Amino acid sequence: MRMCVACREMHPKKSLIRIVSSKDDGVSVDTTGKKPGKGAYVCKTKECLEKIKKTLALKRAFDRTIPEEVYEELAKYAK
Repeated sequence: MRMCVACREMHPKKSLIRIVSSKDDGVSVDTTGKKPGKGAYVCKTKECLEKIKKTLALKRAFDRTIPEEVYEELAKYAK
């Protein structure tokens, strides 16, 4: 079980999208769930994906600026 950074609810790991922050690659979407680095999880719902951008939840989770490309890639996973 992992917590969504947007809605703060616990969900099974497989039902969430992992975003990873690493020194080498910066911030990226981790489709495998195995990339090294600090991870944050978000639900695949449109509401949660919009909320992380509006509330800057990823920026707070990683303490760094999130590139717009990450949000664009996450939009592809919205249900």
